[in-house]
Amino acid sequence: MINRVHECDPFLKPYIEALLERKCLDPVLLDIRGMASYADALLISSAKSNRQVKAIAEHIHRTLKKQCIKAFHIEGLQEGHWVLMDYGDVVIHIFYEPQRKFYDLEGLWNDVDAIILED
Repeated sequence: MINRVHECDPFLKPYIEALLERKCLDPVLLDIRGMASYADALLISSAKSNRQVKAIAEHIHRTLKKQCIKAFHIEGLQEGHWVLMDYGDVVIHIFYEPQRKFYDLEGLWNDVDAIILED
């Protein structure tokens, strides 16, 4: 089931706002609380080029760092095909569009409600 929302859990607000400040494609929030031990939420989005993937990830990193939210680990930034940003309770995935279709994370989590994020 897919829901459209304008207000999410306040805890997620800084992550969602940082993601939506750039032109990402099809941003989705997956609430995986109680289903996975490694995170409570997955934020997934994509971009039309590797360069745009990197720019979105770098913006998120800078924006959250200014709010004293530091990533435990960031992976894939150099290549720009799939950037994984681990913030503990929130994991952000930014894909180059063909990579997102290939790995289909939303399909792997098809039993979780996907929340389509809008500005």
